Amino acid sequence: MKKTYSYIFILFLFTSCSAQQESRKGFVPEWAKDAIYYQIFPERFANGDSTNDPPNTEKWGGVPQFNNYFGGDIKGIIDHLDYLKDLGINALYLNPIFESNTNHKYHTIDYFKIDPHFGTEKDFKLLLDKCHSLNIKVIIDGVFNHTGTEFFAFRDIVKNEKKSKYFDWYNVHSFPVQLPPAKPNYEAWWGNGELPKLMADNPEVRKYLFDATRYWMKLGLDGWRLDVPNEMSHDFWIEWRKIVKEENPDALIIGEIWDDASPWLKGDQFDAVMNYRFRGACVGFIALENRNAVQFDSILTAVRNEYPEEVGYALQNLIGSHDTERFLTLCDGNIDKEKLAVLMQMTYVGAPMIYYGDEIGMIGGKDPDCRKTMIWDSTSWNRELLNWYSKMVDLRNRYPVLRRGSVKTLLSDKDKKLYAFIREYEKSKVVVILNMSDEIQQIPVGIISSIDKSWKDLLENKDYDLKSESIMIPPVSGNVFLSNESK
Repeated sequence: MKKTYSYIFILFLFTSCSAQQESRKGFVPEWAKDAIYYQIFPERFANGDSTNDPPNTEKWGGVPQFNNYFGGDIKGIIDHLDYLKDLGINALYLNPIFESNTNHKYHTIDYFKIDPHFGTEKDFKLLLDKCHSLNIKVIIDGVFNHTGTEFFAFRDIVKNEKKSKYFDWYNVHSFPVQLPPAKPNYEAWWGNGELPKLMADNPEVRKYLFDATRYWMKLGLDGWRLDVPNEMSHDFWIEWRKIVKEENPDALIIGEIWDDASPWLKGDQFDAVMNYRFRGACVGFIALENRNAVQFDSILTAVRNEYPEEVGYALQNLIGSHDTERFLTLCDGNIDKEKLAVLMQMTYVGAPMIYYGDEIGMIGGKDPDCRKTMIWDSTSWNRELLNWYSKMVDLRNRYPVLRRGSVKTLLSDKDKKLYAFIREYEKSKVVVILNMSDEIQQIPVGIISSIDKSWKDLLENKDYDLKSESIMIPPVSGNVFLSNESK
């Protein structure tokens, strides 16, 4: 009997594990693999309704400071959806939109309310509906690790101290509460007293955050980008994911994790993360030139090897964000470098994300300089760069192999500063080549002639017969070749 019970128990474990593994297959929403994101910092994108402007709103185009306002709002985003659609965008990521007393809105006051300077819930619903009519998905920032000091539970603790019914929502060390600018006597994000940390594993806190999540999901939200999720427990995210997927199984969950995110990408927490490692590789190899082609390849290969394959297709590949210097600034204004980075971004595995204004040549250093107002005077746009972005986005949208194809390194030459990889999907093959040197480089024909002898240059619409021709790549540029055997 003992042997029989042991056999049954082992069979149960095997079946359970197999079922669990099966349930985690295909956990990434399919649409995420085809996404081309546009990140919008709402306060700085467009002012569509001046009646909701904050006091002392400054003139559009002024110098961004940590605490100034220019009046950007949801109506402004709605007014420019045609611009985004023409660019080829099919997904938006919005920085926080909930009520807050800062321009960036990471100091949450009310998780159930759109910031009044951005508009109303009706405005946000209209944005969702208009985006969906244009086949554009919308994900928003979820800031659940901490609140602002004006959040109702924290205010109650300040007032009632240990008698507060929200006492366990935060970790307060002593009383009275020492508010900024004094050094906080409570747990706060990176010691910043303006951002008291929520005890998110407290059942009451968890219920509040889960209820807020359900509220916005029911409005038609397509997903979330999660702020500093690595500072919260895995158990919270496991349970939170269930809430999101119950409301919309096709919703996307992206975490902001700058380093190895493997523990969060097993199918029970996040679908993908912001791929800051991709950005780091591009900054090193292309912008600053302090990494060679072999090191560039090593970073990219490590990401592919460490994450489940399907996660790789949904990683948010960025070269800049609200937390970094503009890529063109890092390139010291070198347009060719940014064009090369964009070529890489639009042809590599993962979902590319454009930070607002990068496509028209906006520049800026670290926060707050990277958060300038969007330039809507088209005479000030860098047309060469915008045309390049449009061309690269169109290329990605046109060829499924650039969104769904496998990826394999073909060349990483640190001396010639050459990098090449191949994407394959069904019967299509594409080879992408980057030349980061200051010289015209001849590509070793054997790299791709062994795959096919006839290729089409997708950028110049030119056919190559490698039996009699060689491929020359100009300085600081790249190219994309489609096998003529591709179907």
